[in-house]
Amino acid sequence: MAKSKSDQTLPVNVDMDQEPSSSITYANEVIAIIAGLAASEVEGVAGMVNVNSGLKGKNRNVTRGVKVEVGTEEVSVDLYLNVEYGTPIPRAAHDAQEGVKRSIESMTGLHVVRVDVHVQGVSFEKENNALQAGAGKANLEAGTQKAKDAEAQQARKAEEECAADAPFETEIEPAVDGKASPESGSDPLKTESAENTGENGTAET
Repeated sequence: MAKSKSDQTLPVNVDMDQEPSSSITYANEVIAIIAGLAASEVEGVAGMVNVNSGLKGKNRNVTRGVKVEVGTEEVSVDLYLNVEYGTPIPRAAHDAQEGVKRSIESMTGLHVVRVDVHVQGVSFEKENNALQAGAGKANLEAGTQKAKDAEAQQARKAEEECAADAPFETEIEPAVDGKASPESGSDPLKTESAENTGENGTAET
């Protein structure tokens, strides 16, 4: 007896594999770049310290102070950094830990199990720059004052030269009590002696 058409169909209840077969993996350098950039943006962190992280990409300046261990769902990070002088080290380290963890988890979805911070030194670069800026400002002000003094000295010298080149002028005193002034051309001594002589030319006593 031939089988019916319904008997030749596939079974109705088939167990289908609903588990996703795709996955995302991250290279160590990707996680190190994210961690290095996040740590360098923290206030008080002067810079990263070069360590042998095993990464040889073109972003070594960013990843030079970062070591990472990446798993399928978790990641751990080690940071080697310098702190600026005057910055509370515990605060800077805590801010770096929080910033790195937040950046990695938000960008990759991986769970950051730990972020260890290794403070390698204290940087005085900011203090030195401030001192140099202050010295430069003082030198600039001194140079400006010196230039002003030179301009004033040149102005005084020019005035003196103009005064020396001007024609010499003297004031002539006007005649007093009807007597002729030196401008009239007559000698006041002769005029006075003429007044003292009589009509006959003899001197009056």
